[in-house]
Amino acid sequence: MMHKYEIIIYWSDDDQVFVAEVPELPGCAAHGDTPDTALASCGEAVALWIDTAKDTGRPVLVPKGRRLRLA
Repeated sequence: MMHKYEIIIYWSDDDQVFVAEVPELPGCAAHGDTPDTALASCGEAVALWIDTAKDTGRPVLVPKGRRLRLA
């Protein structure tokens, strides 16, 4: 399942891996040897985060997404 949360991917010098982090879901992150593997793993992490939140009665935020601002 594809989720519409913003995902930030960055290189971690400490861990020597790419990290994919979901700012809207506290603690939701994954890693991989390439940006693509980190992103794929993050999709699984988001699904697990949401399932766990629902099981424990924790609220699941609706993805904010990006909005185009016209001048």
